[in-house]
Amino acid sequence: MSRFELTVSIVLFKTDKLEVENVINKLLETTINWKLFLIDNSPENTLQHFFESYNDNVEYMFTNKNLGFGKAHNLVINKIKRSSDFHLILNSDIDFESSILNQMILYMMKDNNIGILAPKVLNLDGSIQYSAKLLPRPLDLIVRRFVPIKSIQDYFNNKFELRFLSFDKIMQTPCFTGCFLLVNCEVFAKVEGFDEQFFMYSEDIDFTRQVNQKYKTIYYPEVSIFHEHGKGSYKSIKLLYYHIRSMVKYYNKWGWFFDKERMQINKKTLSQFNGEI
Repeated sequence: MSRFELTVSIVLFKTDKLEVENVINKLLETTINWKLFLIDNSPENTLQHFFESYNDNVEYMFTNKNLGFGKAHNLVINKIKRSSDFHLILNSDIDFESSILNQMILYMMKDNNIGILAPKVLNLDGSIQYSAKLLPRPLDLIVRRFVPIKSIQDYFNNKFELRFLSFDKIMQTPCFTGCFLLVNCEVFAKVEGFDEQFFMYSEDIDFTRQVNQKYKTIYYPEVSIFHEHGKGSYKSIKLLYYHIRSMVKYYNKWGWFFDKERMQINKKTLSQFNGEI
């Protein structure tokens, strides 16, 4: 495989091809040497012919079954970890200015200890998505998902989602929403990729936590993206089941209420904001 400055992977499942074409058009506007991998977990192979015209820039991979989010991304991570400098884990429902890719890569090149760089994430109306977080305690996830009382949710989210901040400062946080994660490929020598026990949900929390153990994981609000956040588990019983199952697996792996490492990492994260809490 040729050497690339940037590789990108998107997992598809009955995805609108217009979303993917938008991402491709953004990549075509850059001066970066890039390659995009599309991993299609859909039940039918209906998209392949749409991307054939992009030749070597786009590789379409039909899995013939739903592998889940992390396992599908791992198919690409295992292919590119020795042939790419940076890898972008991306959702298709993202819009961004192509110039941010160069800006983020240049920032990461200044510090080899940065493992993940994540941008400011905005809703389509321009409001902030609280995409940089502390490592969640069980109560944080239980309350935000199952306690429909806004005052209680706000009490927990204010700290867990760092809502007391302006979200305009560069900061190191151990947990990001996994819709747009720029990864230094050196990371994959120590963190092999996503833990495949997570079919859907919690895999981004687990992955960024693993990287944070060995590298800096930086929230970088100098650039921003737009994300159409679906909140699927709020609309589908099946997705809610996947969400609960992944939460249980995550806490079985790292610890439930007595996770000493989580407490230490969160305390260190909050120490950046003395006087703002």
